[in-house]
Amino acid sequence: MPLQKILFKPGINRENTRYTTEGGYYDCDKVRFRQGTPEKIGGWQQISTSTFKGTCRSLWTWDSLGGVNYIGVGTNLQFYIAQGGVYDDITPLRSVQMALNGPFAATAGSTTITVTAASHGASDNDFVNFLGAVALSTQTFAGVTLSGVVITGIAGQFSCTASVLAVGQPVTISGVFGGTGSIAGYVDPTTYFIIATNGTTTFTLSATSGGSAITTTAGTPTGLTYRVTTNFTLSTALAQNTPVILTISAGGALPTGLAENTQYYINVVSGTTVNFTNVPNGAAISTSSAGSGTFSLYVNSGITAEILNQSFQISNVTTNTYTIESPVAAGVYDVGGGGNPVNAYYEITAGKDAAQPLTGWGAGSWGSGAWGIGTTSVSPIRTWSQANFGQDLIFNYRGGPMYYWNASIGATPNLVTITIATPGVFTLGVGALTDTMAVVLLSTGALPTGLVSGTVYYVSGASGSTFRLATTYANAIAGTYITTSGTQSGTHYVSSYAIPVTSLGGASDVPAVVNFVMVSDASRFTIAFGATPYGGGDLDPMLIRWSDQESVVEWTPAATNQAGFIRLSHGSEIRTAVQARQEIVVFTDASVYSLQYLGPPYVWGSQLLGDNISIAGFNAAVIASGVVYWMGIDKFYKYDGRIQTLRCDLRQYIFQDINLDQQSQFFAGTSEGFNEVWWFYCSSGSTVIDKYVVYNYAEDIWYYGTLGRTAWLDSGINQYPIGATYANNLVYHEYGVDDHTTETPVAIDSYIASSEFDIGDGHNFGFIWRIIPDITFRGSSTASPQVTMTIKPLQSSGSGYNTPESEGGVSSGTVTRTATVPVEQFTQYVYVRVRGRQMSFRVDGNQLGLQWQLGAPRIDIKPDGRRGA
Repeated sequence: MPLQKILFKPGINRENTRYTTEGGYYDCDKVRFRQGTPEKIGGWQQISTSTFKGTCRSLWTWDSLGGVNYIGVGTNLQFYIAQGGVYDDITPLRSVQMALNGPFAATAGSTTITVTAASHGASDNDFVNFLGAVALSTQTFAGVTLSGVVITGIAGQFSCTASVLAVGQPVTISGVFGGTGSIAGYVDPTTYFIIATNGTTTFTLSATSGGSAITTTAGTPTGLTYRVTTNFTLSTALAQNTPVILTISAGGALPTGLAENTQYYINVVSGTTVNFTNVPNGAAISTSSAGSGTFSLYVNSGITAEILNQSFQISNVTTNTYTIESPVAAGVYDVGGGGNPVNAYYEITAGKDAAQPLTGWGAGSWGSGAWGIGTTSVSPIRTWSQANFGQDLIFNYRGGPMYYWNASIGATPNLVTITIATPGVFTLGVGALTDTMAVVLLSTGALPTGLVSGTVYYVSGASGSTFRLATTYANAIAGTYITTSGTQSGTHYVSSYAIPVTSLGGASDVPAVVNFVMVSDASRFTIAFGATPYGGGDLDPMLIRWSDQESVVEWTPAATNQAGFIRLSHGSEIRTAVQARQEIVVFTDASVYSLQYLGPPYVWGSQLLGDNISIAGFNAAVIASGVVYWMGIDKFYKYDGRIQTLRCDLRQYIFQDINLDQQSQFFAGTSEGFNEVWWFYCSSGSTVIDKYVVYNYAEDIWYYGTLGRTAWLDSGINQYPIGATYANNLVYHEYGVDDHTTETPVAIDSYIASSEFDIGDGHNFGFIWRIIPDITFRGSSTASPQVTMTIKPLQSSGSGYNTPESEGGVSSGTVTRTATVPVEQFTQYVYVRVRGRQMSFRVDGNQLGLQWQLGAPRIDIKPDGRRGA
């Protein structure tokens, strides 16, 4: 019998049995179709080794006026600005606690630190940022000064109150000589060396180390200070060779010979009397001046200031305490409280990453469920909406306020110097601010009188990097500035945390709570979908409000502006909205509307497009090539001027294995480079996203697979599509051919399997003894890419695959590329021995550096009787 070509219809069809869909494909993973033939999807590469905290649910990208690319990253725990592969936390603040006094308590060997902060108001899983803390091992130290000194002889003999003395120690004498006695050749100051001592109360001095005694006259001098320049007294004893870092109070200076923020080692002289060495058991460092201010040191291990002054997740909450986890365990010297002041900046309450079932009274809507029994529902997860307003970002979590991040400030705290004056003068470390801009100040210490950390102030009188602050927007306009007085300490910053839109300069009737926010393409309005009403009140989930044109802050409707509102009537809540070409498509839980810009006096008008239409979750709609596509709770839809059910060859397969309790996690994305719409969802047994389904709108086909992603951005202004992973990072998709979620590449397991085919209508058994592959490994990065081709036989539709699959041979073989020029060469024949009435063809690939695209392989098949074996 002649060779039979295997060329199946593109796409995966699981709407019927494997045999009914003969001539097509039935199963796949990590495979797409290109001009009708299947190929492995592209790989993915981590953008950087940096990670964020929480599960990402929202991504948005835009460029600043200076060409800096930003990505807004909203997780269930925090909100970040990603730039250059770094995730900077800009989560808005909930509250601030200043000047906590030694709030930390650690236990040696444990990473858990208890924080005492009265009435902190935090909840488990919230985040707090500390500034101004010092290492828990911090203690003060002082130079050793001899007291009660008397000259007792003529050859450099002295006595003193009991101290720790040793031959070779330098002693620096300073001051104006008075009283009785004398030291020959003394000038202020002079360093001498001990050449003899009883170790405590008597000593003899020489002008040089190991030299002859100096000449003296007995007596009791006055006005002199005798400092042992190698020795220091600690507050608490430390062990030999303990590594320490020295610090100094503001305005002070360490003794000459010692440097701040440099590691030294402890050499124990006796008890708490020590000297410092550059290496373990090294020579004592001699100092040539007494220094000034308060000297401190901390052990350069355990819980240091660098560890404490960062962001922590909160656990084990009580009214006045909570715990945090250090990345390292506390040491035996970590007995301090972290100093005073320690400033705590609390971020807004964290959200959930998965929906939790709620059952019983109050779980569902009013009147649902049997009387006295109630019903079930699920608690919401933290989802975000975001849009750039120019180079700045406006965003909100569902059921929360709108927030504003100003790109002029940056994504990290911006150093600011405060000059105490009338009015106070502020000098920014980097960049410049503009008048009426809203800012918040942070501090590692204490701000001058007149300023409160965490309070929103308004820039006024800005000139270059300098500016002044006003307490209100009106004062900023009027040039009424804040006067600073008193003292200040620590380092100060202009906060990079986002600020509530209600606190921005000129804010008027801004909705207090919003479900979804968007900035319109038409005339740039800020639009809130589901919002508190004009004039205040509870959230109305069907209300749409919009600001004045080109404004984020003006929401008061007036004859002189275009702010306004409209209420939709079909459904119980607005789920989401998608910006289309000349309209905004708005989805409620039961209908679809078109929102169009009409201009004054109505400004925006709504039109009902369809009713009794569902959408799965809040992020399941997307626009591609001018058509809006979305996933419902039992089928797919599209809107291209009219709403239509989307023909789907996988409808049963998808919706019979789906966890709709977790639909708030579902989301849609596009891969325009391949004419694809992707939906990611949770299978029936999963509470995390583990599956995807793809609609190729150019070829009108479907395929699916398994992949954990939590948010998506198409390439757009970036070179590649971006996906958020459960590894808490972002990856470029269609980048390479392997799984580079981490630094270690992993092969992508890809396969495709056909529906069952036969000879004629299966009247005879068929025997296959050879496969002639047709495949390309174009794009592979490995030298010898390979796939496995398998023929799986059945005796009938209900028999299951034959066991064994082969007739005295094998049912599969490896196809390996052997050359690429002048033409691609690979395994010519795969020899098998397979007999069955029906058969399925499968291709598998699981190799690093592998890329493949199937062509039209052929099989050598002949009739082989009508009876089974």
